[in-house]
Amino acid sequence: MDGSFVPRHPASCPPSEAARAFAAALAVAGPCPDDAAVIEELRALEDLKSAAAARQARITAAFDASQRGAQADAGIPAVRAGKGIATQIALARRQSPARGNMLLGLAKALTTEMPRTLTALAGGDLNEWRAALLVRETACLSAADRCAVDATLAPDLGTLAGHGDGALIAAARTAAYRLDPRSVTDRARKAETERFVSLRPAPDTMAWLTALLPVSAGVAAYSALTREADSARAAGDPRSRGQLMADTLVQRLTGTPGGAAGIEIQLIMTDRTLLQADSEPVRLPGYGILPAAWARARVNNHHRSDGGGDRDGEDSFRVWVRRLYTAPGTGDLIAMDSRARLFPPGLRRLIQVRDNICRTPYCDAPVRHLDHVRSWHTGGPTTLANGAGLCETCNHTKETPGFTSQPVPGPRHTIRLTTPTGHAYHSTAPPPPGTPPAAPAAVPAAVP
Repeated sequence: MDGSFVPRHPASCPPSEAARAFAAALAVAGPCPDDAAVIEELRALEDLKSAAAARQARITAAFDASQRGAQADAGIPAVRAGKGIATQIALARRQSPARGNMLLGLAKALTTEMPRTLTALAGGDLNEWRAALLVRETACLSAADRCAVDATLAPDLGTLAGHGDGALIAAARTAAYRLDPRSVTDRARKAETERFVSLRPAPDTMAWLTALLPVSAGVAAYSALTREADSARAAGDPRSRGQLMADTLVQRLTGTPGGAAGIEIQLIMTDRTLLQADSEPVRLPGYGILPAAWARARVNNHHRSDGGGDRDGEDSFRVWVRRLYTAPGTGDLIAMDSRARLFPPGLRRLIQVRDNICRTPYCDAPVRHLDHVRSWHTGGPTTLANGAGLCETCNHTKETPGFTSQPVPGPRHTIRLTTPTGHAYHSTAPPPPGTPPAAPAAVPAAVP
């Protein structure tokens, strides 16, 4: 720093105020005088991040205990104890609820079962990611065995100094297996029940299709794809090995080259993009933003060759056009209302188009439930304004005592979510394609 800031004594202000003051000082600090000083500051800031992570772990565990005590005093059944705590942590840290649940588990493990790892984190010998790796690799152990691994590795004494992530994981797994081989084996057996497939956006109109499989199934599937690709290459196919494996995967999964037949994908675009060659990007639910020209090519059944031979026509598919009407200027979708408790099909589709992903702040999970913002049993109507798309976890969390939500008037659909501590967070529906940019609303992220 340039010496222009004199921090207040920690005893003179609450920790949160002191942390904000120090963050403000870092934001305006001047440049380092030389390269050696840059390296020193980088290391000091890394230590600072680790110390902050350790502090977050300690107060997160304390918050969990306090909230559970309050829930017990309120008569909440034990089976529902802890509901909504991870979501509050996630909102405060600007993370998704799933990430908040992981951070809560990390904090509880560090503070109750892995004190040496927590000490190493506070001292800068580990960062939060590497501490999380140690917690993850010992999750199958009893509390006593986990403490034994923590003492054996003793990261605060430099046991793992200079080790990469892979070596750290190997050391934790080895120590865990020596202490309790049966639990490690049972964990591997349980992991097979957690297989799944996910889809995530990748740059340049691509996507990551990921499958978590038992190792035998994964190796067999990969071997089948490589064998098919090598055979095609030997027969003179000009596509690369990677292209052939990807194309074979899609064809075998969908039964159709290109994989587009019989599947509704719902491209959302303006009439100008569709009919007038406008450059306004489009939105694909479950993926995100895509270029206008790419979308028009798919809608008009055009396909650009990628150097892998003549493949025109593989992406040919039927097109239905469904019109959506938006309010001028704001882009807010306009639709019907209903007196029914369940959202009718047309209104459900409109809410899904409007919200795109879960409406809880920082959660980007797919929409699984259509929910009343203000609960139906408290008089909330079944309308577009009082409807919201939520993931399953966030929908259940919203019903936890102490959480409230309500629509907020504004140019676009906005929801105010209030947590049991009284902090409020706002969620505004994403603008549909073609909506003019607007100045950001002066709404704080969290209002105590």
